Amino acid sequence: MVSTTDVPLPDALTGHWVDTRAPRRFRPYLKLARIERPIGWQLLLLPCWWSAGLAAIADRQAFPNPWHCLLFLIGAVVMRAAGSTFNDIIDRKLDAQVARTRGRPLPSGQVTAKAAALFMVALSLVGLLVLLQFNRFTILTGIASLAIVAIYPFMKRITQMPQFVLGLAFSWGALLGWSAVFGRLDPPAYLVYAAAILWTIGYDTIYALQDIEDDIIAGIKSSARYFGQYGREAIGACFGFAVLLIAVATWMVGGGVFAWLGVAGFAAHLGWQVSQISGVTPVLALRLFRSNWHAGLLLAAGFALDALVRFGL
Repeated sequence: MVSTTDVPLPDALTGHWVDTRAPRRFRPYLKLARIERPIGWQLLLLPCWWSAGLAAIADRQAFPNPWHCLLFLIGAVVMRAAGSTFNDIIDRKLDAQVARTRGRPLPSGQVTAKAAALFMVALSLVGLLVLLQFNRFTILTGIASLAIVAIYPFMKRITQMPQFVLGLAFSWGALLGWSAVFGRLDPPAYLVYAAAILWTIGYDTIYALQDIEDDIIAGIKSSARYFGQYGREAIGACFGFAVLLIAVATWMVGGGVFAWLGVAGFAAHLGWQVSQISGVTPVLALRLFRSNWHAGLLLAAGFALDALVRFGL
């Protein structure tokens, strides 16, 4: 008989080391942390790197601060893991009603709620240690995000747009990347934050298309259900305004050719995603959702290269 700890979850990467080589007793906790689904921490990380890149251009530095970027990477992995564990604790009964999520460690009984809570606390302490490496303003700004993280799991019960609240949380790094350099927040940081929120609503609506039938049965609210037949147009609008806000922020910091090429590449990728949405299947929805890692990297790379070419060479 195959153990439930050996069965990959539907949206996990095929053949990931968590499912094939990790010790079996650790697998449920690694799955709680979403280690075999790296797209979550990748999308949490990207606004940090965008903002760090824009800050480097504004500060006329040759590249985004490498130490900051490394801290953001570690923090994104750890805090995404902590947030996902908290979300799963709250949602364990709802997850049991959705085909894609009923095999997760909590609803399937592989991990108790108490053990998951202790795991979440340990992860949060690591995240706090990372946050304490920044300046005081950034530390306080990072702590402020916990209020949004705490309320997010409840939003799918009371609002048609839980993706908006997810965007508030997942985009917070856009504020931290800037404040880590300047010790304050300025208009470009707010613009990138707003852009990242819209981007998150767009890509998470694509993600929610996988579960729309089960969500209706379970009574789970989502933007995919809310937008209904106008989902493609709504996603396109979110992506379009996200690009516009990013463009304004790029103009405000005096971005050069490579920064604008990054913006153009980001916009083109989002446009391609929208063109694929009509008649989307769950498999295609997941693939489009995951592709936002590449879309965001195009933008981050453009900002970093612009700083290097203009101020480092």
